[in-house]
Parts: sequence; C-alpha cells; structure tokens
Amino acid sequence: QVQLVESGGGLVQPGGSLRLSCAASGGSLEYYAIGWFRQAPGKVREGVSCISSTGANTYYADSVKGRFTISRDNARNTVYLQMNSLKPEDTAVYYCAARRGLATMNYYQYEYWGQGTQVTVSS
Repeated sequence: QVQLVESGGGLVQPGGSLRLSCAASGGSLEYYAIGWFRQAPGKVREGVSCISSTGANTYYADSVKGRFTISRDNARNTVYLQMNSLKPEDTAVYYCAARRGLATMNYYQYEYWGQGTQVTVSS
C-alpha cells in the first residue's frame, strides 16, 4: 500500500509561486496515476490537475490552466505541482492522491491520499 506525503505549502503573496511535492513510500509511483486536489473552507474538494502513470497525459482545471504545471519523477517516486501567478482564490488545503488506472479529475476514484498541505495566498 502506497503512502503519500505532501510538502511545499505555505504563505505567499498574490502573484507569487510555490512548488508542491507529493512523495511516495511503500510502493512505486510508476504504476499510479496521480491527482492534485484542493479544498477550501466550506467548499467541496475539487480537482486541480492530474497526470498519467507515465507522465504522457496531463489535465488541468480551467481555473489553473496556464498557471500550474504538474510533473513527475518516477525515479524519485515524487510528483510535483508548480504553481505560478497565485491568486487569493487558490487558498486551500492541497492533497495528492494515487490510483491504479487512468488519470481522472474525479476525487472519488482515487484510492490513496496524503494528509494535505496548506496553501495561503494573501498580501
């Protein structure tokens, strides 16, 4: 069973950047599609981006297209989310999740979850 740990969150000013990492243990990430999700207080969890097991296919929510980039390094067992031009509405807890099979933006299709990392965008 794979365990996921997110890191890289923090407080950043509008227009700033952060890079989130999702590190895996207990199994090789090369067999898993990975999704990044976020949840703000009082809101439902939403898909931000996802990537196929090989990295060949990536998907983004419309709200982050052109600003966020997902990537993976299977040799390091890590997936990244580079977040640029951050906005206050990006403030949320960000989670990574893994599933065997195709990448999808539907959170309920993911089997394994990290504990989340807080991202706060504020001046």
